[in-house]
Amino acid sequence: MKIRTITAGFNYKSKSEEQDFEKIGIFLNKIRKEFENNNYIVQTIRASTQPWDNYFKSKNQIIDLVRNFEIYSKKFNIDYFNIGPTYNNENISFIYDIIKNTSIGFCTSHLSNGNKINHDGIKKTAKLIKRLSKINYDGFANLRFAALFNVKPGCPFYPSSFHNGNSQSFSIGLENSDLVYKAFSASRKIETASYYLNKILTREFKKIESLCKTISKKEKIIYGGIDPSISPSVNPKESLAYAFEKLEIDKFGYPGTLSIAQIITETIKNLKIKKCGYCGLMLPVLEDYGLSERNNEGIFNITNLLIYSTVCGTGLDTIPLPGDVSDKTIYSLLLDIATLSNKLDKPLSARLMPIPNKKKGEMTDYKFSYFVNSKIMNI
Repeated sequence: MKIRTITAGFNYKSKSEEQDFEKIGIFLNKIRKEFENNNYIVQTIRASTQPWDNYFKSKNQIIDLVRNFEIYSKKFNIDYFNIGPTYNNENISFIYDIIKNTSIGFCTSHLSNGNKINHDGIKKTAKLIKRLSKINYDGFANLRFAALFNVKPGCPFYPSSFHNGNSQSFSIGLENSDLVYKAFSASRKIETASYYLNKILTREFKKIESLCKTISKKEKIIYGGIDPSISPSVNPKESLAYAFEKLEIDKFGYPGTLSIAQIITETIKNLKIKKCGYCGLMLPVLEDYGLSERNNEGIFNITNLLIYSTVCGTGLDTIPLPGDVSDKTIYSLLLDIATLSNKLDKPLSARLMPIPNKKKGEMTDYKFSYFVNSKIMNI
């Protein structure tokens, strides 16, 4: 298990932006060192503000602001920053310029909050996703954007993270699919899988929580919790898909996959720790070695992933799509996710990645250390 992210949330104040980032940077690097001194690998430290609608004045102002945020983040050794979502449909088009003018900045659009579907916002977001895909030859800019549905503040994972409230806080996100792999390797049976998974997750998460509480008391900053969501790995021996296959299914995507996904999510929800964020199961196609391989074999498709998200997931994440996918098709897909989110009253998100000049069945060619290349999915 690794610490995928230590994310600090803070309320940005327009007259003290550099001081804000300096303070957060000092704190985050202290926490990183605390974890490393306790033999944890910390992959990233991140900072998230309140939704940028709260300090948006004009397109030029927000672009200048995020450029400064990037300078300050790099100056104070913060790996990524996130200005959160816009709830205003008129601001969605500006996200293109925000992403284009940064390299470590994240931003989102929030498209459903309750039971009403924001059709106009979804249509504008579909167009945005296509525009973002053309910033880089490989569509990589969409890594830093997601469409959100009923997502609440306090999640440590990007792109969905944003802050709420005047007090600073921090939360933890993990790369922990290896724990599922170990638990299911020990269980071998679906009926005992929850017992083994609960045992190993409780043991490891309690250690992290104890350390976080000590840090919170020492630094006088609010501990927001651990997002216990299962986040996968590019390492074949830690693959979430291969962990499923340690139980009584032949391959991830075959019948039984939905049942195992439900077992994982229910186990997570019953953990006796302070939780935040999604509290679900992440199935990002490009971030898990086994998921990538099973996609290459054509064993599951986007519809399967949507079905799994009804019991477990965070929606659709790092989905490689043909470069010529239409705005209308993306709109329709986002509409399905919004419908699921509203019907089930659960947070979902979509990080879709059309890749210019690529067709379904062709391979991606990313050189990003947290990606495994896979085939473009049919839609």
